Amino acid sequence: MRISTKGRYSLIALLYMALLEKGVYASTREIASKTAISEGYLEQLFIPLRKSGIIQGVRGSQGGYYIERPLNEISVGSILRSVEGTLAPTECVDSKHCPSEASCLSRHTWKSLYKGIIDCVNAISLQDLVAYYNTDKDPEYAI
Repeated sequence: MRISTKGRYSLIALLYMALLEKGVYASTREIASKTAISEGYLEQLFIPLRKSGIIQGVRGSQGGYYIERPLNEISVGSILRSVEGTLAPTECVDSKHCPSEASCLSRHTWKSLYKGIIDCVNAISLQDLVAYYNTDKDPEYAI
C-alpha cells in the first residue's frame, strides 16, 4: 500500500496547524508558504478534512483554518481515510462480500495486512506526531 500525496500533505498541513498556539487560525496561504504545498492543493485537501470534522474554517480577514477536535482524538488513520478513502490493500478486503471468498487462497493474507495497517495508523494520534516533532533532534520535517 502506498500513501499518496493527499495523505502525506494532509499530515504535514495538520502538523503545522497543530504546532500553532491554541486559538490561532492558519490561512491556506500561510500554510502553503511554510510547508511548500500549493495553496490550491491545500484547499482541495481541506474539503474532505472539513467534512470529516477534523478541521473547521473561519471566514473573514482574520479567518483561516483550525483543528476542530483535541489532537489526541484525531488519529493518523482518520486523517488518511478522510483524504485517501479506504486503506485496504485490495478491493475484496474492504467489501462485505467477496465473490471469490470461498476459493480465494490469498484473502486471509490481505485481511491480515489490512488489520495491521489499520491498527498502526489508528494507534498514532496527531498529538503523538506533535510530541515526536518536539522531541526529535533531527526531524525529517521542519517548519
